[in-house]
Amino acid sequence: MSDVPKTNAERSLAICSLFESELLVWLVLRQWQHPFAEDSDFRNQLLENATAVLHAAAAGPRESVFIEGVPASDMNFIAAIWYAENQALDEWGAEMDAQREARLKWLADVERALPSCFCAQDRLL
Repeated sequence: MSDVPKTNAERSLAICSLFESELLVWLVLRQWQHPFAEDSDFRNQLLENATAVLHAAAAGPRESVFIEGVPASDMNFIAAIWYAENQALDEWGAEMDAQREARLKWLADVERALPSCFCAQDRLL
């Protein structure tokens, strides 16, 4: 039974290869009006980036932090999507335009709507 995922990051990583992960990415983008929600290439890249985040979180030490207040082992699928989009915006540059504003609004809306995705798991018990 050593193959059973033990941490939240490991459990979340396990669903990344399922069709449902693609659907969940699309639903999260669409629900909170991400400007690229209907762009399948964007969604696929975001899923790949979120998967990489979860892989790093599952493999790294618990002390690692991607999002303040969330130990790496507690990363979940939604937080990984959020983090991947946040990193993409950081790499894109600071020039403010309508798309960047919409993407920043999406980040804020998701964080506000799903606060339990952005905290340590022991705070939820």
